[in-house]
Amino acid sequence: MEWERAKIPGYAARVSVPNYHGFSALAVFSSVAARFFTPQIGGAGAVPSVALAGGSTPFRIDHDEKFNLTTHLQYQPWKLGPWFGFNWRYDSGLVAGQTPCYGGNCAQTTTLADGTTPAIALTDSFGAPLTADQEFESGLFCGSQRATPTTQIGVAGPVGSASLVCPVSQFGSTLLQVPKPNTEDDDKNPPRIAARSLFDVSIGHDNLFRGDKYKVSLQLTAINITNKYALYNFLSTFSGTHYVSPRALTMQVGLHF
Repeated sequence: MEWERAKIPGYAARVSVPNYHGFSALAVFSSVAARFFTPQIGGAGAVPSVALAGGSTPFRIDHDEKFNLTTHLQYQPWKLGPWFGFNWRYDSGLVAGQTPCYGGNCAQTTTLADGTTPAIALTDSFGAPLTADQEFESGLFCGSQRATPTTQIGVAGPVGSASLVCPVSQFGSTLLQVPKPNTEDDDKNPPRIAARSLFDVSIGHDNLFRGDKYKVSLQLTAINITNKYALYNFLSTFSGTHYVSPRALTMQVGLHF
């Protein structure tokens, strides 16, 4: 896929605390903007009417994230003993371009069947109705209605509408950051995955039997210890929808020689 132009600025940095009486720490953080400008001039989906369309409206793809941070703390109270680790991962949320309201729907361009009450069309950015499973995956709700893998939310829209709609005042998501009415902007304020924090803990020993020539190491790790239920991305153009890993326990044994 090729667009007229793109701007992808960002930064990455690392701060480390050297070992001090068995304690060490590091923090890695970054940010990236992924702004593309229309028209599309080639590749999948490009047709003459699209390629020749005027304008240079920027929009952000799902690589764009304002901030993410990984912090690792480790403590080894005895030089020849076990060590303890703690990891904190924070993500402000990738752009979720297929969220209902992306591309102008949050500007309330549709209504209920009465023709006057502002509503959100439950469609992707191409105007195609979301399936029940897609609504469920993104945590969408409409008032007291909650999407399930087989049940859609919403009510009938205007005459001729091909999809269900939801009154603006009742629409939201438990897993996505949906811009407030009349604030959505494909460049400055696009929908995003909800911000999240994930925590891991570990304990290990690098020389379990205090060997000299041969060393046996052992490490136990618990990832996502709070069992956070969260999206990583939603209907990404190239990778689809993914959730963060649920809580899991792992054990690793190593032989060093």
